[in-house]
Formats: sequence, C-alpha cells, structure tokens
Amino acid sequence: MRQRYHQRGFTLLELLIAIALLGIIMLIVTGVMRLAHRSVESGERKIELIERIRTTLSTVKSQVQSSLPFITGEGGAQTSVFSGTSGSLSLATTYSLWSGQGGFVTVFYAVEPDNDGQLSLTASEQIRDAGQKQKAVLLTAFDEIRFSYFGRDNISEEGQWQEHWDNNSKLPEKVMLSITKDDNKLSLIIPLMARGNDDWISLQGTAAIK
Repeated sequence: MRQRYHQRGFTLLELLIAIALLGIIMLIVTGVMRLAHRSVESGERKIELIERIRTTLSTVKSQVQSSLPFITGEGGAQTSVFSGTSGSLSLATTYSLWSGQGGFVTVFYAVEPDNDGQLSLTASEQIRDAGQKQKAVLLTAFDEIRFSYFGRDNISEEGQWQEHWDNNSKLPEKVMLSITKDDNKLSLIIPLMARGNDDWISLQGTAAIK
C-alpha cells in the first residue's frame, strides 16, 4: 500500500499577515534608529554649544579683566577708551582674541540681531597704530545677551549695577555678561584689575572702534 504525504503551503491570508507584521517591525526599527540618530545629533549640538559658551566666556573674561585704563586725546578732549551699554562694550586690553597676549588692542563687543530674530554677540579688534580691524561672531541664536557694570560714586560706598558706563575718570569695579537661551540664564561677573585714578594713561590719537 502506497502512503501519500501532503505538504501544506502558506495560504494567502497567512502571507498577508506575515508581510503586515514584517512592515510593522520595520517601521518600529526605523523609528528607533531615527530617534537614536536625533538624540546623538542633539547631544552633539549641546556639547558644541556648551564648548562655544565656555570658550567665549573665557575670552571675554580674559579681555575684560585685563582692561587698561586708557584715555584718548582726540580733538583736545579726554575720553575713556572704556565705555559700555547694555548692548555694547568698548575697551583697551592686553589680550587679543586672535594673537593672545602681547601689546594691546582695542576691542568692541556688540549685541546684534540675527536672521532668526534672536541675538548674536560679535567682537571687533584693532591693534594699536594699525588700521586693520578683525571681527568674529562669538555667540549666535540667544534670547538675551546683556552687559552691566558695577561701580561706586563718591558718596555711596555700597555701589550698584548700571546699564551704562561712560565715566571718563575711572573704570567699573566689575562687568557682568548675562546670556539667556531657552529659559536657561547664565551670568559671568568679571572683576577689573585696574580702575583707580592713578592708573590712567593718556594715549594721543588712539581711539576705540566704532
């Protein structure tokens, strides 16, 4: 007696179910990979931003802390090279953003709007007795960038923070740079080394960058 063996294949319904399950698995795997890729990119952007902030704050600290109490003699008037507002700061320093230590340069920081409606911090430098100016963007896409200045008058001993500094007879005791991004605020307070009346040096023909 001959025995028959029947081999049963996949039905169309089973094949469709298998294809559907495979498609779902592929969608899940693709989603996980995209999420992982975005997480890596986000982490890299955060690391890059933190490093840029750290480098910028270190540079600003070095330049502001080594500010020189210079006055210019343009037009017969004595004007301090150091002047500041909430959105700008001009100073003379021995620390250059491009060449590091050596000599002195005039630096001008400016808070400027960028294309996205946020704020950028730029720095311009001019070496003494040289006409060439150099400019760099230090920070971009911030919600707020602000300078403020701490000083004391002849009457008050407590002192106070100010939004402007245009005193031609002395430098502020401290400069604060505040930056805000996505509700995260960071403030750097920088004490100045020289600020007394005896420290001032007159430089004929040397002016801050405008």
